[in-house]
Amino acid sequence: MNLLLKHAIHVAAAFAAAATASVLAQQPFQPNLPLFAPPDDVSLRKATILSDGSRLGAYVYSPKSATGKLPTIIMAYGWGGTMERFRTEAAKFAQAGYLVVMFDYRGWGESEGRVVLSGAAPNERSTHFTAEVTELREIRDPKADVEDLFNVMHWIEAEPQADINRIGLWGTSYGGGVAAYVAGYDHRVKTIHAQVSPLELRVIDRLGYSDGIKRARGELDYPKPGLVVVANLLGAPIAEHFIGYSPATTMQLATDCALQIVLASNEQLFDVKPVIAAFEKFPGAKKNLVTIPGIGHYDIYGKARDEADRLALAWFDRNLRQQ
Repeated sequence: MNLLLKHAIHVAAAFAAAATASVLAQQPFQPNLPLFAPPDDVSLRKATILSDGSRLGAYVYSPKSATGKLPTIIMAYGWGGTMERFRTEAAKFAQAGYLVVMFDYRGWGESEGRVVLSGAAPNERSTHFTAEVTELREIRDPKADVEDLFNVMHWIEAEPQADINRIGLWGTSYGGGVAAYVAGYDHRVKTIHAQVSPLELRVIDRLGYSDGIKRARGELDYPKPGLVVVANLLGAPIAEHFIGYSPATTMQLATDCALQIVLASNEQLFDVKPVIAAFEKFPGAKKNLVTIPGIGHYDIYGKARDEADRLALAWFDRNLRQQ
């Protein structure tokens, strides 16, 4: 691996930390995880969501006592994690009266990955033909990730229990940027809670141009699954897809969305100043910035987890329930 690649991957991973503690976040792909046992007052069912032909594994949580349409929360996790790390948050939000959808990005956890031809297609073929293919797994591709979240939004709109006028996004670390990006273009999103999220990953633009040239000319393959890039984080980036990917810029379009950003006072993985600057420029009337004192990035999943959950729930209650 050349020095530029090593440096860029290190920077990308540092700026987009996984949404769990570093040791817990990086277990290998396990397609048959046992079904999570929710609290007695929460219903749980599995769902399949199609995203550009890939089947995304998803779970839907809801309060058993609920009647009628419910305010809805969609959860987006961070770099190298999987949805099952946040089952306790999903159950907690459902207990509070929300319909909650959590999903794995394509190529992660219980979701299928994008399939690409391993070689050239047959010269004579119809739209259906036999070929050797490769499934892309455990890569970080923001274009695919935001498209997955868009498609979860489409799917939820047809859910009988979902109130499509009261949809919120919960995003952690890298997932907070995915949520902010989607909200800028999809005005069905009414509120966002983004915690320890860098919101800007264009630091790998230089690698993006280099990799993009090589991949376009067939000189560079896609990263293999299971690649641990730094600090036990799975998933090498499709670097050229980060060119122009700026949730900090895109979220400025979400003028009718309520925005809450939660930061760690001792954040060690990215500079919080650009995040604060993006928050200050946010034109929406409803916004809230909280810095939790005395914690680092990963403490949001440890000693500060309950506090972060309380902040998220209070923000959703204020902007999704009180309407």
